[in-house]
Formats: sequence, structure tokens, C-alpha cells
Amino acid sequence: MDFGFLDVNHIRMKKIGAYALLFRNSISKGTWKKYGFEEGYEQDNMIFSVLLYIMEQSLKEDFCTIDYIGNFIDEVNSLHFKKEITYEECKELAEFIVNTILCDEGKAMYFKAFNYKVGEYESINISFIKNKMEYIEEVRRVSYSLTDEGYELLLSTLEIEENLKITIQEIVFKMHLTKASYDKAVDDIKNIFNMLRIRVQSMEESIRKIKENPLSYSTEDYKKTMEGNLELLKDSKKKFTLHRIHIEEKINEFIEKDIHVRELSEEENESLNNLRIIQNYLNRTIDEDQRILIKHFDLKTIYGRELENISKMALIERFNFKSEVYNRILDNPEKLENIEGFLRPLFRMEPRKFYNINKAIEYQKNIKEKAIEKDELLTFDEGDLVEEQNKRKLEKLEKYKGVIEIILELTCERKSISFKEINSLIKESEVLMKSLIPSIEIFREVIIEMLKNRIINIEEIKEERNNAVETGEIEFQLNKSILEIIDTNKKLKRISTIEIEKIEGNEDVKLEGLKNDNGMIKNFICSDISFRIIEKGFVL
Repeated sequence: MDFGFLDVNHIRMKKIGAYALLFRNSISKGTWKKYGFEEGYEQDNMIFSVLLYIMEQSLKEDFCTIDYIGNFIDEVNSLHFKKEITYEECKELAEFIVNTILCDEGKAMYFKAFNYKVGEYESINISFIKNKMEYIEEVRRVSYSLTDEGYELLLSTLEIEENLKITIQEIVFKMHLTKASYDKAVDDIKNIFNMLRIRVQSMEESIRKIKENPLSYSTEDYKKTMEGNLELLKDSKKKFTLHRIHIEEKINEFIEKDIHVRELSEEENESLNNLRIIQNYLNRTIDEDQRILIKHFDLKTIYGRELENISKMALIERFNFKSEVYNRILDNPEKLENIEGFLRPLFRMEPRKFYNINKAIEYQKNIKEKAIEKDELLTFDEGDLVEEQNKRKLEKLEKYKGVIEIILELTCERKSISFKEINSLIKESEVLMKSLIPSIEIFREVIIEMLKNRIINIEEIKEERNNAVETGEIEFQLNKSILEIIDTNKKLKRISTIEIEKIEGNEDVKLEGLKNDNGMIKNFICSDISFRIIEKGFVL
């Protein structure tokens, strides 16, 4: 398993440690009860109220002595907490909160956080307030103010809107790219991707709640979500697309330097790897951005429909079937002659029809033939059935791998190759055509999967394979098939990256005389596509 997600654990634990030390200093103290603060939530509210008062005084650069804090506690208590304590006891409580809880009686406070990069615990010093001597009315007094950790603690408790968090993170990401701090930019883009993924999941959960009970989802929640989406989607795709173009330019600069100028240093290689990771996450981030747009309209449609259904339900007149129908028929059975007039409307409503655009562009299989195959398979025993199905799946999987292997070999031989050039080759060789296109469906699925991935980094998918758990299912997976081909074919061992993209402006390529799964001869038309391979810093 890849434990890279634990590399910043010690940084997160510093924030957790601030809360842990604060509550640890407070929870075991019996002094609270002396002033009437019996419950833990009361104590916690008072601690943070005092911290907020100290922050307010620090921001105003005003004095903040124990007397000032005691006076603040006295006013807050008389207005809100209503504890029966005197002004002098408020000053004692202020001294207890400041000296015992916030300063741990003058002792340095440390929290141990495990650093997974180093492999051991490291001590992190945490302090909430600092003090300095001030002359107030010619009397030397101790005045308190917040430290950086204190400010960070309080500011982290105030929630920022999610779309604003993403905007701030994008600004930080852009700054790190400008400074060429690509290792930090990797963490930034991962955080942005995670925020977008969380937002998608949150919207899916909202849709689920609306379907279960629309009244449980308030109009305020709906308004906040929809306005947040519009603000987030305003320029996000444009920004991420520009970032991707910038990253691709930087990657090409490193590759050209490695080829034409000199071999890259270790630091430059690390930067190149980080840029490729950023490029991958930018592609995924743009996809998540599109998912948010789709979920935005789904949420809008479903919420409107469910509210409309509720409003319609309010217009429906309900009655007791037993008293209004059943009992009346028992009293007068002759009314059964007209019962159809009562029940007929229940069976006259036609179902509402929706046009599903996904079904319109989906590949349509022959339903009748499928049913015939199923009937034939039912004559086998269960064990024979499973074995026969697995055998067919394996045979089909080998055909998928054969298509991919030929494409990779042709690309390696010709440095790069287009779909148009491949069409010219298969016209000259029937054997090549049968191997490359065993059926239109298999060839089409391979090309679509390649275009979806666009850039396939062999090292990354090897790492994914090492961290993944095999399910044992026999099914076509592009990345898995590519790794198996490279492992067995020595000619392809040096492949580092596979790039697939549509060639804009070229005419569509027409492949003629191809067979489909049913053995029928068909023609196949598709856009011109280019295949390119990079191996160990050299572009083939």
C-alpha cells in the first residue's frame, strides 16, 4: 500500500495537538466547580470566550491584563452564564484560565506527532498566549496577547464557505507553480481535487435526502448549495484548463532539455515527475468540475419535481376506503354494479415518458439473440455454465490484448502513427486486419478507452496495480491489459508513456469490410487519431 497520504500527518497533528493540550489542561481540573461551571460544555465555552476576548484586544493592540479579563468574565456572566460569583471570583477565574489552562502554570507545552517520513515521533511546541510588561497608569502590569498558534487555533474554528476554500487553494496552487515549488503544488492540486470530490458526494447525499423526504432539505440549504455551485463553476474550468496548458509546456521543456541539451539532474527529474502528477490530477479535477455541473442540474430538477409532487398531494382528497366503500357495499350489494365507475380512474393514467439521451447514443445489442443464447446456456449444469462463461471471457480478453499489442508495436516501429496510416496498412494485409480488428465492437471499445485516458503513464499504473486488490473478475481493463502486454513483449519493455489524441482538422477515417460480433460485414467511420510513445526520456 502507498502511504504517501501520511507524509503530512505531523503537520495536521500540530492543529489537533492545540485542541488536545487545551482540553487536557481543563478537563481534569476541579477548580471549575468552585465557580459554578459544572458541565464540560460550559467550561469549553468560557475558555474560548476568553481566548476571543484576548484576540480582540490583541488586534486592537490594547492592554489585556488579568483585571481586564476578570472584568470581561464578570460582564459576560451577568448577561449570559448567570453564575452566582462575585467580581473578585471572576478575577480569580480569569487567573485560573490564563495561568493554569492556557499557560499550563508557566511550563512549556509539547505535543508528540508521528512523522511518517522520518519514522519517529517529534515534539511540537504549542503556546496559545504570550505576555509582556506594560506600564498602565504608571504601574507595571502583565498584559497578554495571542501567539501565532493562538490565532491559528481561533481562525480555524470559523468555517469558510467551501467555494471560497477552493478559490483560496487555487490561488496558493498558482503561486507555487509560479515559484516552481512543484512538490507543494502537488499537495495543492490534490487538496483541490479532494474538495471537488467531497462537494460531488455532498450533492449526491442531498439528492438522496430529497428523494426520501423533500421537507428534510430546507430552502436555505438548497439556496446555499446552488449559489455556491454557480460561484464555483463561474471560471473554474477555464482556470484549470489554463493551468493544464502551462503544465504541459513545462513538461515539454524538461523533455526537450533531456533530449537535446543534457541529461536531467535528480532534482529536475523529481520536478518532472511532480509535473506529471499535477497534470494527471488537473485532468481529474476538470472531470470533477463537470460532475459538479451535472449534479447541479440534477439537484435542481429533482428538488423542483419533489416539491411539485408534495404540492399536488395537498390537493388530493383522501377518504377511508372501509367506511366510504366497503361498508356501503355491505349495506347495499347492488352498488357493486357501478363499482367499475369508482375504480376505473385508477387504471387509466399513462406513465410519464422521459427521453434519455444516454440510451440514444448507447450501443444497442440484439435482445432476441441474447435471449436465445440464455436459453441454450440453461441446459448446462451450473459448474459447466460458469466454466463456459469464463472460457468465453478469456478468449475475448485475449482479442482485446491483441488489438492493444498491435497498436503499440506499430507505434514503436514508426515513432508515431495515425489512424489513417493504420487504415492504409490493414488494406494491404488481411491478416493484420483480422488481428487488429477481430470485431468492430472490440476495436471500438479499445479505442474509446484509450481516448478516455489520453495519457497513460506506465509507472503510475504499475504503482496502482501494486496497491490494488484483485477481485478475480474476468473483464477488460485497459491499464491491466497494457501492463500484461509489456511484461510479456520484450519489444515494448522500454515504454514509459503512451499518448493518444484526436487530430483536429483531419478528415474522418473509413474502415471497410469489418465484421461485428454477429459476423455481419460493416463499415466503421471515426475521427483520425494519433498514437505516440515516450520511453526513458526519448520520444518515439
